[in-house]
Amino acid sequence: MKIVASLFLLLALSLTTLGVQADAPTDARALEGVEQGRVVFDLNNTDPEMLALYLMVIRETHEDLTDQGVEPDMILAFRGQAVTMISEDRERFELTEFDHLDAIEEHIAALREKGVHMESCSVATRLFGVDTGELLPGIEPVRNTFVSLTGYQAQGYAVIPIY
Repeated sequence: MKIVASLFLLLALSLTTLGVQADAPTDARALEGVEQGRVVFDLNNTDPEMLALYLMVIRETHEDLTDQGVEPDMILAFRGQAVTMISEDRERFELTEFDHLDAIEEHIAALREKGVHMESCSVATRLFGVDTGELLPGIEPVRNTFVSLTGYQAQGYAVIPIY
């Protein structure tokens, strides 16, 4: 019995040193029978630091879906003041916010490389004075994200609001 317990302890320690935890949490119950994770993130942030944080978590979510055998089908819909933070024009921001804007740009580039679709609301760009020609690469202007969110939800996408 001592030998079996010792072997079990040795196996658990070996897995832990390899980065594998025997009791690591999963989303198995929620993902049972799910082959594709169809989600739209409705991004309407007012703070660059928070938008950068949420984009980092969205990147992690993409990885978590993939790691758990679910194909991510993600869309980022930027609206409201968030459209100001996805532009190459930084004149409206303080120098202290540039690090967060750099992080936003980095996260967007990484998500674009993973095939995540990104769009920006033209109503918001007009209201906040953002030139759609200066949107970060990979972000497509759409006429109205309220309309596109309605369409995506009708197509079966989960809509996750991030404000």
